[in-house]
Amino acid sequence: MCAVNVLARISNVLVMDRRKFIKNSSLASGLFFVPSFVKAFSNHISTETGYKRLVIIQLTGGNDGLNTIVPFRDDNYHRARPTIGLKKDDIIHLDKDLAMHGSLQSLKRLYDKGFVSIINNVGYPNPNRSHFRATDIWQTASRSNQFLQSGWIGRYLDQFGKQPYDAMELDQSLSLALKGENQNGMAVQNAYYFYKTTQDPYLKNVSKHYKEAHLNEHNLGYLYKTMIDAESSAKYLYETSKTVSSSIDYPNNSFANQLKTTAQFINSGLKTRVYYGSLNGFDTHVYQENTHKRLLKMYAEGIDAFVKDLQSKDTFKDTLILTFSEFGRRVQQNSGHGTDHGSANSLFVIGGNLKKPGVYNNLASLSDLDNNGDLKFEIDFRDIYATVLNKWLDVNHETVLLNKFNQLNFI
Repeated sequence: MCAVNVLARISNVLVMDRRKFIKNSSLASGLFFVPSFVKAFSNHISTETGYKRLVIIQLTGGNDGLNTIVPFRDDNYHRARPTIGLKKDDIIHLDKDLAMHGSLQSLKRLYDKGFVSIINNVGYPNPNRSHFRATDIWQTASRSNQFLQSGWIGRYLDQFGKQPYDAMELDQSLSLALKGENQNGMAVQNAYYFYKTTQDPYLKNVSKHYKEAHLNEHNLGYLYKTMIDAESSAKYLYETSKTVSSSIDYPNNSFANQLKTTAQFINSGLKTRVYYGSLNGFDTHVYQENTHKRLLKMYAEGIDAFVKDLQSKDTFKDTLILTFSEFGRRVQQNSGHGTDHGSANSLFVIGGNLKKPGVYNNLASLSDLDNNGDLKFEIDFRDIYATVLNKWLDVNHETVLLNKFNQLNFI
């Protein structure tokens, strides 16, 4: 986006209510929406140890949980999936009843070290099977019939983002999860290019001639100040993170690049509390086998390299990785040798301080499905969020999730 176009778009929103602008403007997804408190980063470089961070990974499209964590001894599984059901040579045993997809070998190594907790049957009442709506529900932590305009991480920033810590998405645009009522996270794929964009001569000239006295109460003034804050934070991110390099070999794909950048940020000591990434392509309606195999391998190998990178700088002990998908798939395969949208699913928690590593709870019965042919959910996904907020980020989950939820024992 060139500087002239940016300012043209700024001029078109002058009469907008500021809060509506924050929530609706596409600028909020890119460079020119950065929370004003981020500027304080430059004066608050962390020298602390034990600074806990949360890394959230979304497997976008609806990962097939039953071919990820496999009930290989259950005849119901093989009857429901005569062609896509995994055979004994396709799996890695976890216990007497469950196995991992064979492509998760790198994740199994972390599992064997006690770094992985598998939480089964995660969902919510009256599930929605639309990608967009289901993603909104997971990202906002709403009920299935409730429509929230702020994400759960965004509300965390609203309540507890007064200090210089932030949430960051490793992408070009910002997900709803990181958008609050008053504060947003920021979308940054690469600290260097983020910094270079803020050095555009036209934008720097605009910032240089900005007169706060004339524009302070105007949306245009607000946006000019946001540009200045963006420049300050971009400089901090770049100059801090460039001091750290990795010796770990990452796979050559975009997902691994997200994780490599995240590790660079964490290992450089940025006071960022939440990182958000994603791996796309899990909507496997047809010919699922090869696509699913490839994606799970990409996920496992990327996570393995990421953990090694954090361990090399002794930051893994203070990092928790949460992997989810917006829904699971139907138990019964479809006519296209794939699976259709389901509901309850398995979720991975990865970290060095797990209270209950391994299989956290039994998989739901395949002989007692819900009315749509899906696994019955047992654990509300917001119980997991509540546990992470209370026990890991050390905040009151009720103020973020807008309700009281149960506490689990995985951390």
